[in-house]
Amino acid sequence: QVQLVESGGGLVQSGGSLRLSCAASGLRFSISDMGWYRQAPGKQRELVATITGGGTPHYADSMKGRFTISRDNAKNTVYLQMNSLKPEDTAVYYCNAKSSFFRYNYWGQGTQVTVSS
Repeated sequence: QVQLVESGGGLVQSGGSLRLSCAASGLRFSISDMGWYRQAPGKQRELVATITGGGTPHYADSMKGRFTISRDNAKNTVYLQMNSLKPEDTAVYYCNAKSSFFRYNYWGQGTQVTVSS
């Protein structure tokens, strides 16, 4: 049974920082492409960042320079360090694990991030 459990969300003031974590189990974490997506109220889910099994990151243009994705394959965990947060970063942040080779695409339950102005 695959589980992706996010943590680290919460309420933070504009300009502040948060670090999200996603602990994965039940899948081949080290070869999975991991990602963070977010969905704000009334908006579609959008890409924040992804990281390959080999550790190559990719960021949505609007996140570059403020957000950093990383992974610890020994802990089966992917992280999202978010700095200089803005009210428009307020959203539910979702962890994603996928593998085109093994044909799976899993989502976590999401963690709320609220940035106050």
